[in-house]
Amino acid sequence: MTLIMGVLNVTPDSFSDGGRWAATDAAIEHGLLLRAQGADLIDVGGESTRPGATRVTPAEEQNRVIPVVTELARQGLRLSIDTLNASTARAAAKAGASIINDVSGGLADPDMAAVVADTGLNFVAMHWRAHAQQMDALTEYDDVVTEVMVALTARVDALTAAGVARERIVLDPGLGFSKKTEHNWQLINRLDAFASLGLPILVGASRKRFLAAVLPDGAPVQDRDLPTAVVSVLAAQAGAWAVRVHDVAGTRAALNVLSSARQSTPPATNELSGGPFESDTMEP
Repeated sequence: MTLIMGVLNVTPDSFSDGGRWAATDAAIEHGLLLRAQGADLIDVGGESTRPGATRVTPAEEQNRVIPVVTELARQGLRLSIDTLNASTARAAAKAGASIINDVSGGLADPDMAAVVADTGLNFVAMHWRAHAQQMDALTEYDDVVTEVMVALTARVDALTAAGVARERIVLDPGLGFSKKTEHNWQLINRLDAFASLGLPILVGASRKRFLAAVLPDGAPVQDRDLPTAVVSVLAAQAGAWAVRVHDVAGTRAALNVLSSARQSTPPATNELSGGPFESDTMEP
């Protein structure tokens, strides 16, 4: 069963919910709500990685996230820390996080691989080309699926050479990061190809810009939750380890539909006596 990673942005400037959970108490309350709605793990982030976002110092990032991680871990939640910074990853590990989710795959901070190796935490390595302020200038591909797979394979090789256990690595194709709209759909259509890499796959499509293409012009960001849920089902069908989403309740319902359909058994007989809905083997 594909896991649900609930997004908890402890930031003032995230693209879809910036500022809503910036206060520590509000963030903790929302994290607990995400668990109640069906999240298997919570991804806590203190620095926005949306296109064009301004970077913050590791100290400021840690001031935002460590109190939240500490309290949610105390209450038994399974936590991921969404960070580019090795020092933040190490602090979050000490506070109780069990996963490091680095959108740069360890490229942004040369000390990240050592922290992952030292702590023994699971590590999400995303396909990445540049920081937020440059990513939209680096969107050219000849074959996006092949090029992303090659880049992720190179990251795995570099991480394992630095002492990270291969079985601790999760891969993320990086939807919305240095990708044009058509590239994101091509990656979604070929998520099954990433299974050939032999590692768990995390898919993060939630509320991203490319989903606006399937909605009426001017639709609010929150309207992207429904197409996000559909992408989550497609990801689960392709064997994804987890999906990273803002709308946990809707995603849980969508994945429950998929699970119910997979577990259903057909009627024992097709012999219908009085009409198409009168067999006692069929229920409404």
